[in-house]
Parts: sequence; structure tokens; C-alpha cells
Amino acid sequence: MCGILAIIGKGKDEQLVKQLSKRMSHRGPDESDTHITENGHILSHERLSIIDLHSGRQPIQGTSSAWMIHNGEIYNHQELREGILKDHTFRTKSDSEVIVHLYEKFGNDFVDMLDGDFAFVVINGDNYIAGRDPLGVKPLYYGMDERGRVYFASEMKPIADQCKTFSTFPPGHYYTAETGFVKYYKPEYEDYTKCDKELDLVAIREALTEATRKRLMSDVPIGVLLSGGLDSSLTSSIAARLLKEKGKELHSFSIGLDADAPDAKAARKVAEFLGTKHHEVHFTIEQGIEILDRLIWHLETYDVTSVRASTPMYFLSKAITDMGIKVVLSGEGADEIFGGYLYFRNAPSTEDFTKETIERVQKLFTADLLRADKSTMAHGLEARVPFLDKAFLDVSMLIKGEEKQPKTYDGKEKYILRKAFDTPDNPYLPDEVLWRQKEQFSDGVGYNWIDQLIEYCAAQVTDEQLEKAAITFPYNAPTTKEAYFYRTIFHKYYPQVSAAQTVRKWIPKWQENQDPSGRANAAHVQADTEIAKSTITA
Repeated sequence: MCGILAIIGKGKDEQLVKQLSKRMSHRGPDESDTHITENGHILSHERLSIIDLHSGRQPIQGTSSAWMIHNGEIYNHQELREGILKDHTFRTKSDSEVIVHLYEKFGNDFVDMLDGDFAFVVINGDNYIAGRDPLGVKPLYYGMDERGRVYFASEMKPIADQCKTFSTFPPGHYYTAETGFVKYYKPEYEDYTKCDKELDLVAIREALTEATRKRLMSDVPIGVLLSGGLDSSLTSSIAARLLKEKGKELHSFSIGLDADAPDAKAARKVAEFLGTKHHEVHFTIEQGIEILDRLIWHLETYDVTSVRASTPMYFLSKAITDMGIKVVLSGEGADEIFGGYLYFRNAPSTEDFTKETIERVQKLFTADLLRADKSTMAHGLEARVPFLDKAFLDVSMLIKGEEKQPKTYDGKEKYILRKAFDTPDNPYLPDEVLWRQKEQFSDGVGYNWIDQLIEYCAAQVTDEQLEKAAITFPYNAPTTKEAYFYRTIFHKYYPQVSAAQTVRKWIPKWQENQDPSGRANAAHVQADTEIAKSTITA
């Protein structure tokens, strides 16, 4: 919901800090404020107002000398206020304020009490603590300048040219000068041998419903990103049901190259089934190519699949905010949890399958979550991800791998998620969507998008340039002309080695073709169920 910047150390010019913070003004177009502490440390905040629209501006002061800035949402803030913090007096109704009060009451030992998506910094005198949510839904970077000042920021933009070194803040950790990085999120599922629980379809359905319910917390209108795939369709269905109980209408949004794109057709059918107020956005390949430069500046990555998928989301986000909606639900995480990507079918063993689901969840912050946050926040839109709720992960990740593997159910990926919501007497989705074959988002907007994007990039890079890629870009050298083209744009804005080192390339395992597109997997053209083969009509 915001952009945060903290500088620990004296002597930084306040006006310069404000200018640095404004590099993230797209993250918080509603308000901007800066506070210099008594000891000369600086906190700056670019606000997107979602909770407590009138008095929730940041930085927020605690009961005495502690100050904090926060990006994200704390979904259990009311429970904390009425429970362990009931003896505290609050200045605002903002969900963010509980963070500084928890710090005042418990010191550093409070981060695992938060249920939400967050990146924060609290300063008290010369003491400070920074923390990031368990999976890295919200971005955070840290660095140090030539004078030893420590920086924390939501994006690289404010700090890349200020710090001699910088890096990505690890999810599920907090940091203090005394302790260094401390891992506070230690879920049982990180040990793959503990993923041996029996399947409970009702528990899956109830946990995802509750995860969606808490993410409807807002003082502004909420919409849903509806691609027409299983994941976004399920969160849309649950949200529509919950809002209908309150007499509220749900706005849904989809995007494609045209009305015949695979995802556009499916999304239309889901929206009609759910009764949402549906909005369909189209973009041309020429428009997508035209914004690549600006897009990569926003994304702060050169990862091929992230750029491909972010382009449609960038256009869609602008259309959504132009309508006055600031919050959307999105379906990130389900493919990693349930082994939904088509390459998972090729896992050599159940153990390998289970380990890969764990690793993919742990690395979501380097790819899908980065894309979901930065392509939406480029237009001041917050994306919330129910599948990455801590309680839902505790249920879904611990299910034994045999139950998740596609080969267990004749190649039906995410079978148990589909089965959990296959309720004929009270259906969540039409059958042809509930059992639809997986499409990568960048494929589903229209297959021509990737094909022509690759063709365009190839025309911008010579064979000689690609041959010398390892000389031009010694770290993580690109191996295709498309990757080289993205890397060139990235390097223009972020030439530092530290910047290049923050990027992780997503490459599917267990298949010969290393292109991240879902169509690169043979399973895409060998789907073995009639429903997966069926064509969705408008």
C-alpha cells in the first residue's frame, strides 16, 4: 500500500531524502511525509490510503520515542488492539500502528505475531528493527553507503545510486544492528519429511475461504484480477460469495490481446457465472513493446518470464486504478503450493516433487510476487494474495506429496485444489473452468504476445552482441536475444553489480526446453483429459 525509505545514520540532507523517496511516488500517490528523529535518522513514506483514510498517515509515533514506517496490511490488527495491546493508547485506526506498539511492548520478539503482508522499519533512539513478511509479498531492499549509513527501501530506485552495496531483504526475517538477520518464520513444511499429512478437502476449502475473507479488509473498493485460470477464478468466486453476504458487488478485471484470447474467454464465463461487474481490457503487441523500457524500470528485474507476464498486468493495473479501485485480490502461489506448473509432471520422484514445491514457495519473492507487486504498484494498486496466507500454507503445504502429484490423478495438475471446490450442489465455478488446463499468464493473454515479443527482441540484438554477452554482462549473462534485450534496459537504469545480483532467473526443471512459457512443456499439447482439451466459448 506504500513506499518506505529509512536511513539509519546522521548527516543525510532532508531535501535529498525527499527526492529519493519521490522516486517511489507511484507506490503512494495519496500522501508523502518525512520524519527526522532526535538522533538524526530519517523515515520517509509515500502513502496509498486503504485503511484509516484520514488519520493514518506515516511515519507513526508510538507512545514515546519510537517511530515506524510500514508497507502492506496487518490483517489481525484489530485482534491485537483488543488483545495483547489493549493497555495501549493508539493515535490512529491504521492497521500499521500495531507494529510500533508491539515493538514497545515486546522489543524485537514480535514479528511472528503479525498476520499480514509487510515491510517495516521501527526506530527508537539509535536502536532499530526492520522486518519483512514470511513469503516476501511486499518488497524490501537494504544497503549501506560510503559513510556507513544503513538504508531500507521498498524498491531499489531510492538507494541504488546512494549505496556502495545493496541487496534484497530476505522474507521471513527481521534485522537489527545487534542481532543481524534473524529468521522468525520457521514453518513445519520447510522440512519436506513433515509433508506427510492426509488429504482433507474441507480443511483446504475452509482455510482458503478464511484467507480470502481477511483480505477483504479495506476502507476503499476492492476488485479481483480474473484471468480465467483456476487460481484467480477460485479467489474471485470466494470473494464474490463473501461480499454478496454483505450486499456488496464485486468488480472483476481481465486482460488479453483481444476478446478471443484464451484467458479472456474463460474470464468472461467465470464473471457471468459469479455475477461480477466485469471489465475486459485489451492491449496491442505494439503497445506492449512500447512500454518495455518503462516497465523494466518499474520491475527492477531482467527475468524473462517476469517481464513477459508483467506487461499485461501493467496495462490492466492502470485501467483498474483509473476506475478508482485501489485493492485487488490475485491468485499467486497456488501453482507453487500444489505443483501446478506443467513441468511438475516430469518430477522423477515424489520426494523431488515435494522439495520443488517447497523451494518454489520459498522463492516466490524473486519472481511472481515481485511481478505482482511492482506491476500493480506502478499505478498505485495493491495486490493481495490469499493463497499465501500463513494458515492456508500450514494446511496445504503439509499434505503428502503423493496427493498433489499430477501423475497420481492421470495428469490433472492441482487436482486436490480443484476437488476441494468441486461441490455440485453449490458450485464455485463452471466445470470447464474448474478443470481447465493450466496456462501461464503471459501465454493466456494471447499466444501471439510471446511469439512476437521474442521476434521483436531478436531484431534488436545482433548475433555478435549475444556471443559477447558474458563480456558485456559478466554476472548472470543472458543466453537468448530476448534476455539480452531486457538486460540492456535493466542495465541502463541499474548498472550496479549489486542490482544485477538481486535478480533470479526462473527456469523450469525436468524439461529439455528451458523457455519459461508453459507451451514449452510437452504436456501443454498432450493434455489427457477431455475437459482440459475443451474449448471455452464466450
